[in-house]
This record gives sequence, C-alpha cells and structure tokens, in this order.
Amino acid sequence: MLYHLFTPLADTFTPFNVFRYITFRTAWGMMTALVIGYLVYPPFIAWMQRRRMEQAIRDDGPEAHLETKVGTPTMGGLPMIVSITLAVLLWCRLDQPEVWMALTILVGYGLIGFVDDWRKVARHSSAGLSGRWKLTWQAAIGLVVLGWGYLSGQIEPSLALPFLKGATVHFDVLWAGAPGWLGWVYVGVAVFILLGASNAVNLTDGLDGLAIGPIMTTAVTYGLLAWVAGNHVWADYLQIPYVEGAGELTVVAMAILGAGLGFLWYNAFPALIFMGDVGSLSLGGTLGALAVLTKHEILLVVVGGVFVLEALSVIVQVVSFKTTGKRVFAMAPIHHHYEKRGWAEPKIIVRFWIISLILALVALTTLKLR
Repeated sequence: MLYHLFTPLADTFTPFNVFRYITFRTAWGMMTALVIGYLVYPPFIAWMQRRRMEQAIRDDGPEAHLETKVGTPTMGGLPMIVSITLAVLLWCRLDQPEVWMALTILVGYGLIGFVDDWRKVARHSSAGLSGRWKLTWQAAIGLVVLGWGYLSGQIEPSLALPFLKGATVHFDVLWAGAPGWLGWVYVGVAVFILLGASNAVNLTDGLDGLAIGPIMTTAVTYGLLAWVAGNHVWADYLQIPYVEGAGELTVVAMAILGAGLGFLWYNAFPALIFMGDVGSLSLGGTLGALAVLTKHEILLVVVGGVFVLEALSVIVQVVSFKTTGKRVFAMAPIHHHYEKRGWAEPKIIVRFWIISLILALVALTTLKLR
C-alpha cells in the first residue's frame, strides 16, 4: 500500500524513491511484523489464559509433557498471521498476483487450523478436525489458488531440477497430444507440495520453539530465492527460472521471519504460548506456496529437510508397525524419539535448528552448482 501511495510522489519529493526498492520494503516489512507480534503477544497470552484457551496435551505423548505443558495457551499462530498480513499489505506491491496467492494460502490454511484448534479447546480434547477434512479443505484452497494462477498465466507448469544447469521439466509439452491437460498435472503436483509442507510443519510443532526455527530459516532462504528469481539479471546469471513479480515475495518471506522472531520471544523454552494448528498449517502452506511461486519446488525437500525428516519418521513408524508389529522409533515424530532417549528438550530444539541452518546453506549452494 505504501508503495502505491508514495512512489507517484517521488518526482516531487526524491526521498520517496526508496519505496521503489524491494530491499527497503523487505527490511521494513520484517520489522513491522516483528514489532506487531512483539507488542500483541502479551495481551493476547493474558486474554487466552483468562479464557482458559489451553493446549490439550495428548495422553499418548511423552510423560513429561503432562507435567510441564499443561495450561499453556494455544493458537499463537493467530497474531503471526495478523502481523504477516498487515506487513505484506503495507510494504508489498499489491498489483502483483503472487502476493495475493501467498496471502490467500496463509489466511485460508490458517482458517482451517483455527477451526481445528477451536474444536480442541472447546472439547478439552486433543482431537480436532479429522485428518480427512483437513486435507480436503487444504487441497480445495490450494487447487483454487494455484489453478487460478495456472489459468491466468502467473504459474508456469514446470519443475526446475536442482544441481542441474538448465534442467526443467515442462509439463505442458511432455505429451504433444494433450499439452493443456498435462498442465493440470503440474497443478496437482503443486497442490501436493502445499499439503506436504503444511502437514510436515504441523508434525514438527511438538516442542517449544522447535518448528519456528526451521520455518524462519526456510523463509529466509526462499526470500533470497524470490529476490534472485524476480531479478532478470541475477536469474540469467545463476541459470534459474526468471519469474516476473517474484521479487515481491521477498517481502512476504521476510515478514514471516519478523513474525517468527516476535513469536519466538514468547515461545522459547519454556513456552508461554503454543503455535497451534492455526500457525503450523498456515505457515507450512505458505512456505510451500513460496516454493511453487518462485519455481524452486523440489529444493524445498532440502531447505525444509527437518520437516521432511519429521514426516518420514511418522510414515516409517506407521508402515513398520502395521506390517511387522514393531516400532522403528521409541515414539514418532522423531523429536519425541530423542525425548524418550533422554535428550533434554532445549538440546533437541537447538540441534534441529542447526540442522535446518546447514540445510538452508546447502540449498543456496545449488545456485552456483548449475
């Protein structure tokens, strides 16, 4: 909004030129989200405590959680969604469709998570929306948003392969007999990425501050990727797909960083508030959207390797138990396995953060290995 207000006045007042620069708006977008979150959380936490909007602790989880985490408010993702949305509306160019697609995923998936959290709180139970309904609504929102992006030409039906120079799979020309139809196969793949990212982040959100660390490193990584993908010169130099308008997603990504830092101030061990599904589903879905919109979909497996590890540990555990009757891990997701092995919660959290940071650096090196 500020871009549209002040850039037309730059000819008469030169300092307004700064609003043309993505770097300037990115920095202030991050700070805006951080300040809003930092200021909103204390009254929000107090209000949630008065209303006894507490996280229901699962009986089949680690025993220590029944003692240390009972009574902690949930739905901490709500202020994050608000702060990110306000920061994006203030500092982004609102004439870029990519911005609205990312925001729609953020708010839409956040609404699904809110309903899930509300049911848990209202029933004082760890059972919220069924997995089937969550996946159905997530897929529906993703299909509408990404389907519109494909039909409007904002999303190219192609997958860039990391580590390989100029290697791109174009779905619309794989089979000359039905190019248009195969474009929708890509949309299906992209929706799967949103669902995978959203639910993998949700699985990771099991310890104080565990999920928000990798969320922030992933957001920063995709902020950098969005900036270079939206810059024709840098995209050509680095041999990555150029995506017109992708640079504005840098503001979105760094707003996630700012909101995450504001949240972490109160979520660091021992947490004063939990993220809840409203936060994990919305932020995970938005990270997936950033991967799709910047045309670095496959790289999300590397950048978000911690989320992939958490999701795989659950899949392996379930498959192993159903086929052999034996468990591979003491408990899944894998962060609970380490709790069962006697690791202190802060040690698990920090080590997962370190792994996430290393994976982010590895992902960025692919830009020069093409």
